[in-house]
Amino acid sequence: MRGFSSPLTCAMISPSALLFQVNRLKPELITPAKPTPHETKLLSNIDDQGSLRFQVPVIMSYKNNPSMKGNDAVEVIREALSRALVYYYPLAGRLREGPNRKLMVECNGEGVLFIEANADVTLAQLGERLHSFSILRGVTRLSCGGFILALRVNHTMCDAAGLLQFLNAVGEMAQGAQAPSTTPVWERELLGARDQPRITCVHHEYEEGIDAQGSLPSTNKPNMVQRSFYFGSKEIKAIRNHIPPQLSTCSTFDLITACLWKCRTLALRMNPKQVVRVSCLVSARGKRHNVRLPLGYYGNAIAFPAAVSEAKDVCTNPLGYALELVMKAKATVNEEYMRSFWLGQAGICGPAKALNLISFYVQHKCNNEEGYCTNMLAIIGHGEISAGAREDDCGDCADYGGYI
Repeated sequence: MRGFSSPLTCAMISPSALLFQVNRLKPELITPAKPTPHETKLLSNIDDQGSLRFQVPVIMSYKNNPSMKGNDAVEVIREALSRALVYYYPLAGRLREGPNRKLMVECNGEGVLFIEANADVTLAQLGERLHSFSILRGVTRLSCGGFILALRVNHTMCDAAGLLQFLNAVGEMAQGAQAPSTTPVWERELLGARDQPRITCVHHEYEEGIDAQGSLPSTNKPNMVQRSFYFGSKEIKAIRNHIPPQLSTCSTFDLITACLWKCRTLALRMNPKQVVRVSCLVSARGKRHNVRLPLGYYGNAIAFPAAVSEAKDVCTNPLGYALELVMKAKATVNEEYMRSFWLGQAGICGPAKALNLISFYVQHKCNNEEGYCTNMLAIIGHGEISAGAREDDCGDCADYGGYI
């Protein structure tokens, strides 16, 4: 029987005090249910970026489902995870760094960290404060009968679409499937560098951010504050009223990105000649970008095209100006852009010049510079992921986020 570790007391001070206790069992390693190949697999040049060398936290909550009575969510997920790792066995391995900082995976089947826990709190009490469970990896049972699934994955192993694919496989296994409906494909060599290095496209995302006086702009001001903003259907409709008819087909992601870019530039009262930039994380999957990847590929397939402009133009022109620049930047992503991108600075440091102006999600550091990724999780969606309890359907996986 697995023993409990010391109880953890979590206190939430804002917006209203909430005190609850979490009893955690000792961490364990979940290994593949069957023997898997012992080998070393290289990551792609896209995976290898310095800016992707961090762990992404994911938290999902599930309400109590009466049809699951008699089934322990922890045991169901533990078994499903073990079975899914047979097909996704590199995720049960260990990352290693070789010559020239080249990343590779030692597929040794050591397993993934898993923590079982119980919390004397309900989903209703937690509300929007699920981030308090980001310190856990595994499954936490709640007093209401629901549970929370929390995990962390190294971004070099997969992007949002790849993680979604893996989570769907775990969900299918939890429902009794013998194999994932989508067979996972490694083949990271498909996104490797060309034999003859050449940069054929303009990559504003890797340019130095120089202001009109020739110095790097700084926003580390004492009066800078961090705020969260909610964009619901009413807010989106109001913003759409400010764009011209010819841009009415823009995605919600494009609209919010352009709006934030304009508002941030206005708020910072920059030198009118200052060059400002927003870099969007765009998935290269799908026919629209003409990057040929097999169904089931779960590695990183993202680019960071940047829209650039002088601050004066972003501030004084209607919102449609910034929106059109964002849409044009995203449209540059195709196979040639990606191949040029692999041979640029991307293989070394990723979008190193992103400045800490707006943060939606996760901080990354690179070459002694700080940058923040604006991750549009609400727009990513997570397909239909079921852990034997319920299903969520939040749309497709098209746009990822951006650096501002």
